[in-house]
Amino acid sequence: MKILVVDDDKNMRDSVKRLLEIEGMDVTCTGNGLSAQRILEHSVFAAAVVDLKMPGLNGLELLKWIQHEGLRIPVVMISAYGEIDDAVNALKSGAADYIVKPFSSEELLLRLERIVEDQRLKNAVESGRRTVETGNKLIGNSGGIVKIRRLIGKIAGTPTTVLITGESGSGKEVVARMIHTHSAVAGGPFVAVNIGGIPENLVESELFGYERGAFTGAVSRKSGMFELASSGTLFLDEIGEMPPALQVKLLRVLQEHRIIRLGGTQAIPINARIISATNRDPELLIREKLFREDLYYRLNVVHIDVPPLRERITDIPLLSGSIIEKLNKRIGKKITGLSGEAVKKLQNYSFPGNVRELENILERAAIFTEGDLIEAGDLSIDLSVNSRYAVSESFGDGAHGTLKAIEMRAITAALQRWEGNRTRAAGELGISRRTIINKINEYKIE
Repeated sequence: MKILVVDDDKNMRDSVKRLLEIEGMDVTCTGNGLSAQRILEHSVFAAAVVDLKMPGLNGLELLKWIQHEGLRIPVVMISAYGEIDDAVNALKSGAADYIVKPFSSEELLLRLERIVEDQRLKNAVESGRRTVETGNKLIGNSGGIVKIRRLIGKIAGTPTTVLITGESGSGKEVVARMIHTHSAVAGGPFVAVNIGGIPENLVESELFGYERGAFTGAVSRKSGMFELASSGTLFLDEIGEMPPALQVKLLRVLQEHRIIRLGGTQAIPINARIISATNRDPELLIREKLFREDLYYRLNVVHIDVPPLRERITDIPLLSGSIIEKLNKRIGKKITGLSGEAVKKLQNYSFPGNVRELENILERAAIFTEGDLIEAGDLSIDLSVNSRYAVSESFGDGAHGTLKAIEMRAITAALQRWEGNRTRAAGELGISRRTIINKINEYKIE
């Protein structure tokens, strides 16, 4: 934990530094508020201990500057006995706490631990309002899943960037959460952002935040996801949908570890670990000039490819058991499991929607089954229309087998499965959104 100590009294600085370092903290000291500004412009701290009375820029002025710059760092003010009123004013101005000289080492440590934990909870609560919590267990014993778990064990403790690829619904966010859970920043927030789910004109303000007056409706300053993920993990899902102009800014963030809010000029240091994911082929996106090659290499220091459910059908019983356990709690059922025939029926299905589709199928079955065991007849699966892979097998019958007809049927089927969502359909087919739009216009697909 990094702590900044700002005090013009060298003896006080040195004693606080020794005390905190004994407790294993990383301490930076400075003797005035102006140098503290310079340090805070380039480094991130868990908390700051600031003397109220200092020449040049006093503690209250430094605190107001911290508030103005939107730095999410809690401050403990040090005050002398006769400065209680000033300390109370500091609290009103945004200080997390104050401590009166002379103070004991135990008192300072307790206050620091409390304000750091309070700030962590504030970040978690705010990020929780803007992200969706999902499970964080990668369930299964198939070869691909075992390999991923081993890889997570090797990389989780490092700050390196990770790129996760895989089909929609295969569990990319689950993998990201596992990396976070086993990392050194597990106590910090996990902030998930679905780039494809944010309107293009709002992506920048959502990621980087904005200053008051940056645009119409910006009535106050707002912290972006990078700041909310401080001392934690930022998960950028559907990174392939990021607008090209923002790809340049993200590359700069990865290089400099600082952001600038929309409408602002001050560079704000950030220390969130970046994990990204996509259901599209990144190299294809690069070839089609939709994604920057230099950004790809920055994000792809470690690559994890999550196999689709059809390639790990041996995991279906374990996954189903876990899903049923959660369903029992949520919908008030007491289902004990699946019959053997039900398991076979699931394993004979190719699951174009992967684990997410398995969850939906089991939820429907759990709601309508009349027994305590889900039978094959309870599963609403049409094995005669078994996803795009079954469709491809029918091409060998010679009927309507031209390349154009095959393309039309494949695109139409994908669009139907994704209820007209072109981005999702393109991801399933392994083509870009621009390509599928061109094909829809070319073939006049409704």
